[in-house]
Amino acid sequence: MIEKAIRGSVLTFTDNPFHAPVEQCIHYESDAIVVIKDGFIKDFGSAQEVLNRLKSDIPITHYPRSLIMPGFIDCHVHYPQLQIIGAFGKQLLDWLTQYVFVCEQQFKDKEFAKNIAQRFLKECLRAGTTTASVFCSVHPESVDAFFEESEKLNMRNIAGKVLMDRNAPPELLDTPQKGYDDTKTLINKWHNKGRQLYSVTPRFAPTSSPEQMELAGAVWNEHPGTYLQSHISENLDEIAWVNKLFPDRKSYVDVHDYYKQLGPRAIYGHGLHLEESELQRLHDTGTSIAHCPTSGFFLGSGIFDIGNTCNAKRPVRVGLATDLGAGTSFSPLQTMNEAYKMAQLAGYALNPAQAFYLATRGAAHALYLDDKIGSIAPGMEADMVVLDLHSTPIIDYRMQYANDIHEALFIQMMLGDDRATRATLIAGELCYERDNA
Repeated sequence: MIEKAIRGSVLTFTDNPFHAPVEQCIHYESDAIVVIKDGFIKDFGSAQEVLNRLKSDIPITHYPRSLIMPGFIDCHVHYPQLQIIGAFGKQLLDWLTQYVFVCEQQFKDKEFAKNIAQRFLKECLRAGTTTASVFCSVHPESVDAFFEESEKLNMRNIAGKVLMDRNAPPELLDTPQKGYDDTKTLINKWHNKGRQLYSVTPRFAPTSSPEQMELAGAVWNEHPGTYLQSHISENLDEIAWVNKLFPDRKSYVDVHDYYKQLGPRAIYGHGLHLEESELQRLHDTGTSIAHCPTSGFFLGSGIFDIGNTCNAKRPVRVGLATDLGAGTSFSPLQTMNEAYKMAQLAGYALNPAQAFYLATRGAAHALYLDDKIGSIAPGMEADMVVLDLHSTPIIDYRMQYANDIHEALFIQMMLGDDRATRATLIAGELCYERDNA
């Protein structure tokens, strides 16, 4: 593969700004060069330094008035729900019944699933998202369709077949054994095929019987290195339902703990109503939470206390997530906007470095991929986004009054959207360019 480079302002994180002073956690260069070879970052530093060691014939693409960052990472999203984004609903359980369980029945048709997967991934790239942890439907065809399209783009994505054997329409139910067998087959087919990664995916505890929960934990533990994704403590009615369905368990987290579904590479969406003992258990086991603010607001589910969850005395791994289609935007910038507002309601002022960390290195940390993605440094995979810092007239005007990179970041996360994505690179290859889209 030909060696090449991109030039512009570059920001990446070197540490966690929830636990250390912001200035110690970021590496910002106002004029930098990132050198790419064979899908990896070969060199990175100030333009002057890199030019001194760069061969003169290496092509350099320059991005003025922009910011080069690691590609955004979405820790929890449902690709089959693309057609119901913004559908009017009440709260979680009503919304599932009225919309989700209806639309997901279509994904038995692989061609239908393929068309949705193509559109979904295109929108991810438009938003600057280069990796996502994705729920498919209960149908193995939906998984094959997704991974086939992801593989074409060479994206590093995580995905899995949803497991449900109760409390859903018959057309969406499997059985504990079928779910186990299908999952095992799909793991063998897709996990670590290129950049694809598999996630065992019990939808949430109410739609899986104790027998299925047991087999879900079993198949995950039988395949080290795979992921497990589900939902937890999103809605108060949901929690009451879980307590009724699993009366012998002392908490929602304890349900998943009992069925051996906690640990590294287990990531749970939402976590809005977790007790301190549950957060402690997530910390102790290295289990992660996907913070889904636009979904939390849209369904009126509750407030996520980001400050307490990331408390340095007992930190839980957290990454930002869109949760489409209960989430209402593909844009990580708009998701940061909502995360800031939700944090304010919880009494915590989320600074811009923390917000961008949650969408890049922090999300990679939550997914145990921070040795591969989420940062710009030699040896990392070359997934990057180029943000236009002047993407709309009001942002262009507002940027005249930004005194430093921190103010610039805050302007982008409060006023920006997918129009700010100037370019998205996957493994060093240009996969989306706004001006030529």
